[in-house]
Amino acid sequence: MPLSSRKTWSQEALAVKLRVAGVKEPGFLTQEKRALLVLAVKTAMAAGICYWLARLVGLQDGYWGSISAIIVLQSNVGSTVTASRDRLIGTLIGAAFGAVFSLFGEGLWPYLAAVITAMVTCSLLGLKNSSRLAAVTVTILMLVHRTGSNWTLPLHRVLEVLLGIVVALGISTLVLPSRAKARLRDGLAQEYLLMGALFEAMAAGFRGKPAGNLSQLKKELEAAIAANGQLLEAARNEPSGGPASPEALSMLFQFGREMEDSLTALELASHGNTGSDSYADHLEPELGKLAADIQRGFQYVAGCIHRWKFDEAPGGLALEEDIAALEAKMAAIRPTGLEFPQAEILRAYAVQLHLKQMARLLRSSRVETSGMVE
Repeated sequence: MPLSSRKTWSQEALAVKLRVAGVKEPGFLTQEKRALLVLAVKTAMAAGICYWLARLVGLQDGYWGSISAIIVLQSNVGSTVTASRDRLIGTLIGAAFGAVFSLFGEGLWPYLAAVITAMVTCSLLGLKNSSRLAAVTVTILMLVHRTGSNWTLPLHRVLEVLLGIVVALGISTLVLPSRAKARLRDGLAQEYLLMGALFEAMAAGFRGKPAGNLSQLKKELEAAIAANGQLLEAARNEPSGGPASPEALSMLFQFGREMEDSLTALELASHGNTGSDSYADHLEPELGKLAADIQRGFQYVAGCIHRWKFDEAPGGLALEEDIAALEAKMAAIRPTGLEFPQAEILRAYAVQLHLKQMARLLRSSRVETSGMVE
């Protein structure tokens, strides 16, 4: 499918294209602000339902259910599942050790021993995110005085936390659900668009016309990669559903990391070019054709990710043919290589090597993902 006939981009991908072009996203409520507003409403709804249910069934400290719901309800379903798991495990471990060490009486030393034991247990079990939650549960049970036996209080605490988790999961899944896999798809599409923009800026620098937004694009790409990494972890814990599998999303994420490394290597390889590189000029138009098609390739793969359709070969985009044409041109001018400065020859060889690697990574990202999707 030719790039000109792609379907309409999502709002998030459009926002990236506008940002790359230096245009602010229109409207008072941006995508980010709308997401924050929805999360705030869902969190308030979950907290209110928890408090109402706790009073209905007569739990002693029902507000802890509301607190748990506020803590675990995240911006997407996958992150909510992860936070719920960590909260529940931490509460169970903290409640168990809090109850046991309460048998030794009140005081500082039993409390400290319970906190240390609970946190060490979580660490030994590989539950790093649950260790602090376990310590919080121990603190509440042993330092906040309430009526009841040493075993009734932990049971109530677990029930309250469980209530908050169940309500938060229900609200996250049923009320305007935002799935980590869907957000990661948009995030990866954004990432590939940003890599294409960064590649374009680097290509301009190789021609002696450094782009003014190079540093900004690097920062935005780093932020996008970090956000996508978090979404990938959340997507792995999300219930199955939808066409995008965590395995395919993970593969695209890894291809992105390899292309990021290639972009860094390309920048280093082209360092020192002043725009009057006579050896590189003799590689035109093949060198420029490959670079232009790589830039289009980033946009094409981003479109495939957005549509989640990888089986259509890109019309008018033949990266392997571009590579073959460039290699033929380099072989043709190799006998005259002594006429050019050695630094120019080495730079041109390094640049074309990284261009070829990037072109093949782009092709592989589409072809291999297509095999997994089908």
